[in-house]
Amino acid sequence: MLDESLKTQLGAYLERVQQPFEIVASLDDSENSRDTLSLLQIIQGLRSDKITLKTDGNDARKPSFSLQRTGSSNSLRFAGLPLGHEFTSLVLALLWTGGHPPKVEQELIDQIKALDGDFNFEVYMSLSCHNCPDVVQALALMAVLNPRVKTVVIEGGAFQDEVNQRQVMAVPMVFLNGQVFGSGRMLVEEIVAKLDSGAAVRDAAKLSAQAPYDVLIVGGGPAGAAAAVYAARKGIRTGIAAERFGGQVNDTLAIENYVSVLETDGPKFAAALEAHVRAYDVNIMNLQRADKLIAAAEPNGLVEIQLANGGCLKSKTVILSTGARWRNVNVPGEAQYKNKGVAYCPHCDGPLFKGKRVAVIGGGNSGVEAAIDLAGVVAHVTLIEFDTRLRADAVLVNKLNSLPNVTVHTNAQTTEIIGDGQKVNGLTYKDRATETSHHIELEGVFVQIGLVPNTEWLKGTLELSRHGEIVVDARGQTSVPGVFAAGDATTVPFKQIIIATGDGAKAALSAFDYLMRLPTA
Repeated sequence: MLDESLKTQLGAYLERVQQPFEIVASLDDSENSRDTLSLLQIIQGLRSDKITLKTDGNDARKPSFSLQRTGSSNSLRFAGLPLGHEFTSLVLALLWTGGHPPKVEQELIDQIKALDGDFNFEVYMSLSCHNCPDVVQALALMAVLNPRVKTVVIEGGAFQDEVNQRQVMAVPMVFLNGQVFGSGRMLVEEIVAKLDSGAAVRDAAKLSAQAPYDVLIVGGGPAGAAAAVYAARKGIRTGIAAERFGGQVNDTLAIENYVSVLETDGPKFAAALEAHVRAYDVNIMNLQRADKLIAAAEPNGLVEIQLANGGCLKSKTVILSTGARWRNVNVPGEAQYKNKGVAYCPHCDGPLFKGKRVAVIGGGNSGVEAAIDLAGVVAHVTLIEFDTRLRADAVLVNKLNSLPNVTVHTNAQTTEIIGDGQKVNGLTYKDRATETSHHIELEGVFVQIGLVPNTEWLKGTLELSRHGEIVVDARGQTSVPGVFAAGDATTVPFKQIIIATGDGAKAALSAFDYLMRLPTA
């Protein structure tokens, strides 16, 4: 269950528990219940003066356990065994229930406590999902802080019948008061903003009232983070507005090619990027989506960035680093069955298709890696590649070809994703050589066909390539004076993290050079 090293670390964390609380377990005679009881006994034994363990719970989900602070009506329950990526979520929930203060702004804590209404959340997660902990931890914190927020964290693999009944085909999947609330990675600020109707208006007014920046960075991925660090080190007023700090990196599992970092994963790398930026005097404006760029009305004037919430930021220079997102296959059925069998993250959602048949669309490195990963979980994988051959690295192709439960179709074009109105049950593809159509019966489709730049909001404002990328010169300058760009959203070839960070640094240095050459007032 837990080795001695992990027990020692857990014991050190539990020393921070200040207030007594109860763990009430609902168990049956299954192996999962025995494992859950073993874990809870370890936890209770490490802090027996503050934590009481009871095994007389009668919750319908077994195994499950609630964390109940003495004298409080908070309601937080874990159904299934929260190990893997969710072990950290369990530790934080124990600490928060025990009175240890969370590392969030007091303004956000006050906002959570002031939420008016009854909010019953159920969040489905998988232990291999690297996006789930943010959502689980957000809803756990809200349940601890506000007694009108009730949260149940459900490990999908332990409750497969329930997952099938509610047609949960992507994680994290959140239900509020029995209705779908949202899916995918969400931060606590995002969730609270959806519940607090006045938050957007207040936030927009606060942002619009800010003084102009010397450098304003739009986008918080590797390029944006590097630009922020380099700009702040010049001692100039720097801000960064990011829809999701870390960007696409958050959805990357293994990173093994960032020089000097032997191995890490996307969420850890994104957290390190943010920590590095926060070490400098940078105003980080997270969860902010840019909606429009307005060039300076006169030479050396201010560039404006209008935000989706109605706010407006002004700056002498702007660095665009909005990155890219997963490309859609754009066939009938894809949009209709998104999160109902159509998925984009095999690491997150793969466990939900255990024992089922799935297809992977795409034969590059991402597609072949996804097929290899899924083959160890699902009954059968069909890989469909438009090109006449797989484009992945030879070592990956060889591995794929060695797997007995994988079928590969090259020179094949996906034409439709089919379902019964509720979920996916098939896929149709065309053999490009013979023009014949083929149907495959399956339960899931994973789309892995590359990226598309997040630049739609810039059309008509500055020069874009035919692929929608921001056209930049060797210094990162765009077609608009004072506006620079960096990373995957630009025409710079080879979309790699290390290249994006270098681009960000270069754009910041170019912006600083531009500022130095502005005439003084």
